[in-house]
Amino acid sequence: MGKMQFSVDRGLFSGVYPGSWAVPQELAVKTSRAKKVLRIGVPKESFFQENRVPITPDTAGVLVANGHQVFLEHDAGIGARYSDKDFSEVGANICYKIEDVFKQADIILKISPLSGEEIGLLRENQVLISAVNLGSLTPDYLSQLIKKNITAIGFEFYRSGDGSLPLVQMMSEIAGVSSIHIASELLTGNNNGQGILLGGITGIPPAEITIIGAGTVGFNAAQTAMGMGARVRIIDEEIYKLRRIEKELGINVYTSVAQRNYIREAVIASDVVIGAAYREGQRAPLVVTEDMVKEMKPGSVIIDVSIDQGGCIETSRPTTHDQPTFIRDGVIHFCVPNIASRVARTASIAVSNIMGPLLVNIGDSGGLDALVRYNEGLKQGIYIYRRHLTKKNIANLFGMSMNYRDIELLIVTM
Repeated sequence: MGKMQFSVDRGLFSGVYPGSWAVPQELAVKTSRAKKVLRIGVPKESFFQENRVPITPDTAGVLVANGHQVFLEHDAGIGARYSDKDFSEVGANICYKIEDVFKQADIILKISPLSGEEIGLLRENQVLISAVNLGSLTPDYLSQLIKKNITAIGFEFYRSGDGSLPLVQMMSEIAGVSSIHIASELLTGNNNGQGILLGGITGIPPAEITIIGAGTVGFNAAQTAMGMGARVRIIDEEIYKLRRIEKELGINVYTSVAQRNYIREAVIASDVVIGAAYREGQRAPLVVTEDMVKEMKPGSVIIDVSIDQGGCIETSRPTTHDQPTFIRDGVIHFCVPNIASRVARTASIAVSNIMGPLLVNIGDSGGLDALVRYNEGLKQGIYIYRRHLTKKNIANLFGMSMNYRDIELLIVTM
């Protein structure tokens, strides 16, 4: 028997990401012939102050050019400064009732999780692609999706060909950079801050910033803060992450292992604390206690970027873009879950750049069920499939172990 040949297509919109496209030639031919027309619905975001839209007009145009249909609710892109005309000019269908979006689409594409009303509009066997937001997820939400046999793909779980989490990383980059700009503004006297300049000036030392977590948020926050002249310390429980940070950012960044005494000393000495601790598929770990916060300098700033995963600072509670801060123990807290929504256009383009190739690939492969057989990144992204939870940690977290099945077993039985 001859060697099996492989066909690899690395075109811009021919697959999700390079590196995940080595498939048997006979399978590639089969799925190419079985190309499926997708009907993609984009409801206007109902989550309070969510301004992002998951696909831009450019991506909508690519989808239409590939033979797919896009149904966009009226003004869905307005928060990111995209008009209905921008979308209709590239072939998208504008729906003036949200019911029409859900009625005509097979795939519902959103940024935030569905609201109770939107869950009621779901039809049996639809595909939902959205954020999961473990900090606000409930068993009832999961049960309703399972009951309707929804295939649910979470932004937090979907992986690219190199095993990374592209959507999480994109939003984390934005959040990390934004957190420092926000901190700089909050430190001014106009916001009850200490009235200090983040980077200091000649003869006056810069602000002290402690970043909890050396992931993508932490890295980008540190890089931005150092660029503005601040003195930066990063704390994490993983030595290899701290070593990577030091290698990338140089000797001017200070690192500490996440031990209680180190954390306490750093927090108390800081003018700004950025909470960026993250655990994949789990609630954020609680790292900074209320007692530590009480010892911080009056007018200091806390920005808990992890708030959408439950928060990593004990005194945090979710806030909004209208009222983004509160003061507790003399410390200014900024705890807006969707920081990226502050720069909605940039964030929308980032999400769209990932969603476009994925959707085109689903269509070219003959549908999601066909693609999931050999696309590991998509497989990892699914958390509900064929009326079962496919993420064991979510099942355990909500006491729904009876609803859990390994996705590999579900795929084999198709």
